[in-house]
Amino acid sequence: MILSHAIHSRLVGPGLAVLLVMGLAACGGPPKWVEKGSGAFNEKDSKAFYGVGAVAGVRNAPLAWDTAENRGRAEIAKTFETYTGYLMRDYAASTTAGDFSRNTEEQNVERAIKTITTTTLSGVRKIDQYMDSKTNTYYVLTKLSLEDMKNNLEQAKELNAQVRDYVRRNADRLFERLEKEEEKRGVR
Repeated sequence: MILSHAIHSRLVGPGLAVLLVMGLAACGGPPKWVEKGSGAFNEKDSKAFYGVGAVAGVRNAPLAWDTAENRGRAEIAKTFETYTGYLMRDYAASTTAGDFSRNTEEQNVERAIKTITTTTLSGVRKIDQYMDSKTNTYYVLTKLSLEDMKNNLEQAKELNAQVRDYVRRNADRLFERLEKEEEKRGVR
């Protein structure tokens, strides 16, 4: 009886545990931060910049986690410095031939957008991760606290003293202004 119970426990136990874990994962859904996305947020009296990185369709799990984390860092970097070049070309023509009974029209619209972000950020940390098994999408949440960002400014050699002092003096005010703008747009 004891031997039979031990064999039964070994066979049923792991299977039951897997079903239980799968059931819990299915009920939970993605964490709130996945849907909230990237931005500057005031969480529990801690002002910080958050980046949500995601990658889908990568079968190599370590590579997928690294890619999602790097994309989360890039989301934070875009908050600080982004160059966007935009070009739109629009061509339209209408040609009427001979007796004005035949008309030919043509048009062509092209749009090109190039966005570049280059910045060095110290103190960005991965704070959470989530894998959506239905879509094979890996998500990583990264964070740069406002205090770490201010400390980075102290060490930034690229910025001259005037710019560094201005940013340090106005960082809190600008952060609050960004929060108000996001609230107006319903981004919370």
